[in-house]
Amino acid sequence: MDIKTISKRLSVTPQITAADVPAIAEAGFRAIICNRPDGEGADQPTFEEIETAAKAAGLETLYLPIVSGKVGDDDAEKFGDALDTLPGPVLAYCRTGTRSATLWSLSQANKLSTSDILATTKAAGYNMGGVVRRIVNGGKTPTNTTDASYEVVIVGAGAGGISVAASLKARKPNLQIAIIDPADIHYYQPGWTLVGGGVFHPEETSKTMGSLIPRDITWIKAAVAAFEPKDNVVILDGCRTVGYKRLIVAPGLKLNWNGIEGLVETLGRNGVTSNYRYDLAPYTWKLVSEMKEGKAIFTQPPMPIKCAGAPQKAMYLSGDHWYRNGTLKDIDIQFMNAGGVLFGVKEYVPALEKYIEKYDATLNFFHNLKSIDGEAKKATFTVAKPDTEKTEVTVDFDMIHVVPPQVAPDFIRVSPLADAAGWVDVDQSTLRHKTYENIWSLGDVMNAPNAKTAAAARVQAPVVAENVCADIDGKSAAVQYNGYGSCPLTVERGKIVLAEFGYGGKLLPSFPKFLLDGTKPTRAAWWLKETALPPVYWKAMLRGREWMVKPEAISANS
Repeated sequence: MDIKTISKRLSVTPQITAADVPAIAEAGFRAIICNRPDGEGADQPTFEEIETAAKAAGLETLYLPIVSGKVGDDDAEKFGDALDTLPGPVLAYCRTGTRSATLWSLSQANKLSTSDILATTKAAGYNMGGVVRRIVNGGKTPTNTTDASYEVVIVGAGAGGISVAASLKARKPNLQIAIIDPADIHYYQPGWTLVGGGVFHPEETSKTMGSLIPRDITWIKAAVAAFEPKDNVVILDGCRTVGYKRLIVAPGLKLNWNGIEGLVETLGRNGVTSNYRYDLAPYTWKLVSEMKEGKAIFTQPPMPIKCAGAPQKAMYLSGDHWYRNGTLKDIDIQFMNAGGVLFGVKEYVPALEKYIEKYDATLNFFHNLKSIDGEAKKATFTVAKPDTEKTEVTVDFDMIHVVPPQVAPDFIRVSPLADAAGWVDVDQSTLRHKTYENIWSLGDVMNAPNAKTAAAARVQAPVVAENVCADIDGKSAAVQYNGYGSCPLTVERGKIVLAEFGYGGKLLPSFPKFLLDGTKPTRAAWWLKETALPPVYWKAMLRGREWMVKPEAISANS
């Protein structure tokens, strides 16, 4: 037997025999559902044989036969009713277990999210892609066809999605484009570090979505539930469908606040804050500006995360404030980093280490935040140093700046577009999907090994736009992405170490060294971050004005 657990109440398995039943009973199962019609296979025992053995073992049984490939809506309803009435746990079987897993998926459609159902069955080894529309439609067979179809559909109206839409329109003004995103507000997330440092007001980092999406692009204000790439269809919540000739996927990533035990319950109070959320960044500044003594902890989770420098930016700006007002001597700064280095590109580390020394901050590598007790002001970390056994350490705090672990959105992780780690699987040069040739991706959601920053999306957008246009014209990919990302490390108020690099940590400075040396803290880099980059974002990047981001052509020998 190859029993796969689906839920606490249900497991599924391929065909069983009467001889298997005693072991099934011994494993703790109390009922068996047969979803395979008698006579389907020449070597198949009848349900009556299974039922007789089950009764002898004290198990209840139900015969709910389903012809392969013909799971009806009523069948799923009956299966759900059986799960509610039979004593559990229940074992269901058919030839391979797929029909049983399908029945469970459809029966739970109004009880669990589509992503949860797809993730659960995927973990058990069953692909529910063939019934995803029915799952989205509450377990019922949809009667509608595609609601609308466009030449290009873009999923996500963040930095990457709007930028690539504007870049496409600049190249092909008559292109029919739709953007799918349920959000009302668009945020300039790079500004939240400065909100937490008391430099920006939060209102400066947000605008209404409707004011930013180009007027001649259709905005579908809805959430994506699933993808059917073989049919060129995106399925929305409520089972509406959108067809496309070409798809661009850019929904960003998911901040997994629930990945740290106790965090959600205490965020925004008890000295627990994070610049990774719009409403919490002002609380960071409140804590920093009011703190006169005690222990301040700054955490960094395992990679990948958006803006890998942001966890320590919060630490530097806080340390600078305490340094300037004379309280630093009474504040113990601790940087808890799940990784093993201060920054991934070695050329920038010496400048950062000088500020670690200036603020007398203690570096604790391989420390990953596991849980937090806000009321008690205690944080517990898993310590996983190389070649040593994992341990745990609990630390007191007066203030803690938390960066949550980060993953791809649920509807991406369970989709056919994802790699084994859940990110959209693209060619790192052309940003085209490795399996589906009419799909591209950019921004934080795709799996190219670059820094996940707005600056990276700014460079990726014209690459995707250029290559999509080349595909429309019947040509091969025209340009390539070099992995560029930028991380302006705010080491003090008024100075920044401007880290700019590409694949493999190669330095990719935008300016000559005599104008701006990114490996050293400069006022020029601060001016860029505080004054120049916000209008570049709002008025250039999101409007298809590709200043200083001309894509690199693919040579004939590439």
